[in-house]
Amino acid sequence: MKRRTEKQTTRLAAHVFVCVNDRDSEYACCADAGGEETATAVKEWLRDRDAFWSPVGVSTTDCLGLCSEAGTAITIQPRDEWFAEVRPEDVDDLLSEAFGPDADRV
Repeated sequence: MKRRTEKQTTRLAAHVFVCVNDRDSEYACCADAGGEETATAVKEWLRDRDAFWSPVGVSTTDCLGLCSEAGTAITIQPRDEWFAEVRPEDVDDLLSEAFGPDADRV
């Protein structure tokens, strides 16, 4: 194992985490509420604006604690912004508000 912390620099201004948690229970989970589709919509929005993995990173994650049948949970860090019930069709408005319509406010 090599520790590379001192050689690694981040260029990310923000990181979007999209919940895709799946559970076998009676409770709502983001996997059933379109988590993967929402994550894809986030990546496409950023790619269309040349902001994917340069100023903004995207990761899928397990439970963010905002479970709902109505949509998935998203957080934008280090901004400490949290969103619940996000559907793929909400991504344009959400990210335009967060980063500007052309991702010019990252």
